[in-house]
Amino acid sequence: MPAHICIARIGAPHGVRGAVKLWTFTEDPFAVQSYGPLLTKDGARSFEVETAREAKGHLVATLKGIATREEAERLNGIELYIAREKLPDTDENEYYHADLIGLAAVTSAGEPLGRVAAIHNFGAGDIIEIAPPSGSTLLLPFTNAIVPTVDLAAGRVVIELPNEIVGDEPDADLSPRRPRESGDP
Repeated sequence: MPAHICIARIGAPHGVRGAVKLWTFTEDPFAVQSYGPLLTKDGARSFEVETAREAKGHLVATLKGIATREEAERLNGIELYIAREKLPDTDENEYYHADLIGLAAVTSAGEPLGRVAAIHNFGAGDIIEIAPPSGSTLLLPFTNAIVPTVDLAAGRVVIELPNEIVGDEPDADLSPRRPRESGDP
């Protein structure tokens, strides 16, 4: 499991007093305020969110020590991380994206398929993206029927490749797995 998880990205300045647009990757956007100092990827800098208010698709936030538009402009694009252990535990069949990305993907017979490249949601449910060593990636529903086993300790997911894309078995377990974006208290 990764030691640090990205929970937000600083965007463009908002106004002239140092506020920034802040895109959060937490279920509750305001959870970024409850984790204390947020670190850059290399850990060289830390930021504290002083205030945050909702805007269209993001937060408008002020960061401790950032008081001018020029200072805010220099932060554009910086990703903010927290230690993995600060995140709340997940429920059964619920996973953080960061814990899944990079896991080996194998068939139920143990044949390697590649690695988990990403988890997507385009509105109709979660999709697991498997990147094979060569060729095109596989995009599959992230359901119990297609991904019957997620073994974080062993570093792998088991993929039950579907025989067809449309018309799953009526008795197949299509209940969704629930990947979480970054932690929420």
